[in-house]
Amino acid sequence: MTCDSFLTRLACEDACLVTVQATRGSVPREVGAWMAVFDADVLASIGGGHLEFQAIAQARRRLSGHAGEPLMRYVLGAALGQCCGGEVQLRFERVDAADIGALRTRLAPLRTPLALFGGGHVGRALVHVFASLPFHLSWIDSRDQIFPEELPANVVTEHSDPVQTAVAALAPHSRVLIMSFSHAEDLELVAACLTRQRRQADLPYVGLIGSKTKWASFSHRLLARGFTAQELAHVTCPIGVDGISGKAPEVIAIAVAAQILRTLP
Repeated sequence: MTCDSFLTRLACEDACLVTVQATRGSVPREVGAWMAVFDADVLASIGGGHLEFQAIAQARRRLSGHAGEPLMRYVLGAALGQCCGGEVQLRFERVDAADIGALRTRLAPLRTPLALFGGGHVGRALVHVFASLPFHLSWIDSRDQIFPEELPANVVTEHSDPVQTAVAALAPHSRVLIMSFSHAEDLELVAACLTRQRRQADLPYVGLIGSKTKWASFSHRLLARGFTAQELAHVTCPIGVDGISGKAPEVIAIAVAAQILRTLP
């Protein structure tokens, strides 16, 4: 929503767009991070601290008519006293309503495809967590009228019965989360993912909600279907980062989101 908010505001008021152009060493934000500086406020962030303070001041100078080089380099330790110690090169651009079309394309976040099977309590909590993360989420269930009417902009829903038939059409490099209302459906979904992985090897993460006991039972059945132990090792079950013991849907969702973020380049 930050990009949309920026472009909506830009239709009425000029801004200075500040973008992280290059980095070296330890820095607060990655290349491509940006913030939009208006006369009275700021949208988004390039990392906070003294770097951002200096960048906002420089951007407002440009908004007031002062010239300046488009690229400026900041040494975080020696010049700004930030303990990161790296270097950041920032690009400053004065932009207005005429730039909206180009900026919409340029600033659109790169989103990783994520397939979520299951519209239950944990699924809903996950949709809420992933709403602000760089994913395009396909939310899939075999039941009718299971999804809420209002959805985040990065979520699309799909009814699939039988549910496992949706696996073949997933976008390449999708991360997959399986948490249907039925253990039988879960098993068929895991089998469909493993079959696709055997053929295409394009599902970097397949996660199944459940306990070690559930996975032991599933492993036995999947081995009987002809899958190998090496293939089964591609499935993560239980899901979520270690060390978080809470069972509330919101807690599980945060732990799972953290684990999937680890799979990104």
